[in-house]
Parts: sequence; C-alpha cells; structure tokens
Amino acid sequence: MLTAQFHDILPGSSIQPVEEASLRLMDHGLEILSRLKARAFFALASGQAKAEEGEIPIFVYNPHPYPVSGIFSCEFQLADQNWKDEFSIPVVYHHDVEIDSQVEQESSSLNLDWRKRAVFPATLAPGVMNRFICKMKVLPKRPAPVFMAENGWYLFENGSMSVSINCETGLMDSLIVGGCEYVKGNAFLPLVIQDDADPWGMLVSQFRDVAGPFRLMDREEGTGFSGIAGTLLESVRVVEDGAVRTVVEAVFRYGDSFICQRYQLPKHGTEIEVEVRVFWNEKKKMLKLSIPTTLTGADYLGQTAYGVEKLQANGQEVVAQKWAGLFQEDAGPEPGRALTCINDGIYGSDCMDGEIRLSLLRSPGYSAHPIGDRPVMPQDRFSQHIDQGERLFSFRVNAGMTAERLAHVDREALVHEEKPFALSFFPSGLGTECKPVVTLDDDVVQMTALKKAEDGNGWIVRLHTPTDAARTTRLAFPVWKGISRVVTLGCFEIKSFRLDEASGAMQEVDLMERAEAH
Repeated sequence: MLTAQFHDILPGSSIQPVEEASLRLMDHGLEILSRLKARAFFALASGQAKAEEGEIPIFVYNPHPYPVSGIFSCEFQLADQNWKDEFSIPVVYHHDVEIDSQVEQESSSLNLDWRKRAVFPATLAPGVMNRFICKMKVLPKRPAPVFMAENGWYLFENGSMSVSINCETGLMDSLIVGGCEYVKGNAFLPLVIQDDADPWGMLVSQFRDVAGPFRLMDREEGTGFSGIAGTLLESVRVVEDGAVRTVVEAVFRYGDSFICQRYQLPKHGTEIEVEVRVFWNEKKKMLKLSIPTTLTGADYLGQTAYGVEKLQANGQEVVAQKWAGLFQEDAGPEPGRALTCINDGIYGSDCMDGEIRLSLLRSPGYSAHPIGDRPVMPQDRFSQHIDQGERLFSFRVNAGMTAERLAHVDREALVHEEKPFALSFFPSGLGTECKPVVTLDDDVVQMTALKKAEDGNGWIVRLHTPTDAARTTRLAFPVWKGISRVVTLGCFEIKSFRLDEASGAMQEVDLMERAEAH
C-alpha cells in the first residue's frame, strides 16, 4: 500500500510501465483479500441450516457493527437449464415472509432461462450472516418494463422524492425531495474540459475551460453504439423496472468518446445511484460530471481523515475522500438544505455558483514535464496518453435537510465503500451459528478499527464520531460473554479501547495503544 501511494504513482504522473506495475501490485493485494474474505465468509456461515427442496438461499454478511439498510443483489444458477419459452422469477423471502424483489439482467448474455440476478431491499442485522430464500415462479415470458415516458419526460415518484429525466437530453432536470427542488436543468451532464499535456498540472489550480459537453446520440448512432442489430432503440430508455427500483439508461457521445449513463431510482427512499460507464479516447482533455444545484451560497464540504473540511467554492480544484456536498446554514426557523454525493474513489472536484463538477478522467501525457518553451511531448510520433479506454464510476446522490445529511452521509459513504458481501450457496447444516463480535446502538458513531493489539495482548477497537455534536453509544461484544460499555464521544472525537476477551476487562488507550497518554 505504501509503495502504491508513492507521489508519482497514486496521482498518475508516472510513466506507463510504472502505472502497469502499480496496478499489478494492487491487484495482488486484492487477490489476497479476496481469498481471506472467502474463507471468513464460509466460516461465518457455519451453522446455517440446509436449504429445503425448491429453495435457493442467498447469504448477505454485514461487516458493520450496526444495522445496514439498502438494496442488495445476488446472482445464482437455477438447478437446471430451462429451454422452454418461459421466464423464471425469483421471489425473495426473509424469515419466511415474502419481501419486495425483482429480477434484473444477469452478467451473462446467455439467452436461456438459467442464470438469475435477484434484487431486493433489506435491513441487515449487524455483524452476522443474513439469510434470504428464493423460490422460483415461472411466467410465460419475461415481463416488460411498465414505466414509460410521458410527453418527452420520464417522471418518477415514490412518495419521498420525484425525478424528471429529459428524453431529449438524457439528463436530470428535476430532483424534488420534501417538496424542495435541488437541481437545475441538465444535471449529470458530462463535460469535456480543455487541458494540456502536463500530468502534474504545475501551472494550473483549476480546470474550467469547457471544450464542449457530451450530447445524447440519435437513435441510429445510439443503437449502433449499444451493439443492437435489426431494430432502432431510443437513446433514453428504461432497462429495469420492478418493485425495488427503476433504471433509466442514456447514451452520449463527444468526439471519439462515448458514455452509457444509468440512473437507478429506488421505489423507497431518496438515494439515487448514478452509474457512468465511459469509453474515453480524448487527449489533453479532462472529463467532469456537472451537477448544477439550487443551493447557491451554500458551503461546499468534503470528507477528510476523521473529519469534515470546508472546501473552496470558487472553481478551484479541490480534494475530498468518500463524499462531498453543498450545505446551507439554517436561516432562522427555516432549516438549511443539502445535497450530498458519495463517490467510489475519484477524490477531485470543483464547485462554483452552486454547481458541483466531479472530476472523472484526465488525459495528459505520461510524465510530460514542462521545461521552458520546449515542446512538452514529442511532435514526430504517436505518444501514449493517460486514462484512455473504458472506465466505470458510481455515485450515490441524496438530498434533504442539512442536519440530517451531515449526521448520516459519513456512515452511508463507509457502507458503500465497504459493502455487505452477498453470495448464493448451499450450506451443509454443520457447525455452530456465529454471533456478532461487536455492535453499536447509535446511528452515527462509526467503528474504524477492530484488530489484535500490536503487543498481542487483547484486541483494539476504535470509535469515531464524524459530526460536531457529541454522541453516546453502547459498545457491546456479544461473542465475548456479552461484554458492553457505554461510550460518549465529543465533536469529531476518536476513542480507542483495549479489550481482554478472557477477563472481560476493557480499558481506554491512546492511538499508540498505551493506557496513559504521553
């Protein structure tokens, strides 16, 4: 990890062989983690009962010490291939009660009733394996989406929010939560920014020179990009629709580059997922995703290590970790409003006049260093440029009152980055059911570490409150004789404890794991 974070590796200002070597290094770490996670998953599933005839079990492990609510998905094979002109629908049950679910396109493209992808909302119990059961229902054919465009718009409402997506642009023109409008027209517009060959950006502090926007492709162009033959598709279309969510897809083009953008709209709640699949072939240009909001004059805040930082809102490029957003202050009796955006690892953005521009890709040359008035890159041959090819980004956007967003966005971001792990398999019925190691009963406080102590004596658990208000939570260890303790944390405070599972003793320590701070 330290090698991969070297100052010319992490920002991408190295040569291409270094980029390839660093990706290989990080992939090696991911492979190690993948094997450890698999071993842990099956160990934690020990004691699960065998499935009954006709049942397909799905297990979702929640690694967090508190309940996690969300939309979850899992793929599995049917017991056998169904070659009839039928379509099998997985109906999902939890604790013998049918819950909302829908079937979506699986990862494979095999035109056969065999592999399935079940999608369902749930609240997962903390620190344990959560069991769901699928029973198959056979229909004469696959049901078509029922959500349709009206007068040139996809108008979506779920009781908590309403969203309008323009069929002429493929962009979001309205997001209303709690009766308040949060975006202006043309939200989630991919913008191409004029850039140069310098990967360090030595002479700039902002990227605001718009070369042009991506535009919605016409039917013929969009159909060709989508790989469809024999029929023409609309370039804005519903690809999934059911009891859990509606997914609207739009396809865009700029120059030699293309984007497939999906809006995942939940049937309950206010969190929208925007997925941006980019096929990038531009050089000396940058790609940003524009979100113009109604929150002019609001503070632009972003997550930093164990805290929240007020970011520049003057168009300057800024960095944050898992999330950033615009937050209004309360105006007398009128509560302030906020819009938050959780990312999957982009870090960069800028903001001005209530418009957030998320930084996705940047394509200068590899290690192209400005030196006086010399050409930055060779002018007599082809040169490689950074960030070419296919990339996938995912953002979780939510809106509401400032106090509510500040209280919950940090934990939401942590859950999205450290997702519950879902797998369909058939347990043996042997072993002992596992209890959660640790739980917290507050809905804001986070656990940022649970590990063996550095000296080998006991365990270290570290808690953090990500807000400027004090919080109180019960820290409990059900797996170890029900040991528990009430903990109060102040504004953005970090507290660490050493636990001896044999004796049940719990002692507060500092970050160096010492009983007394020096």
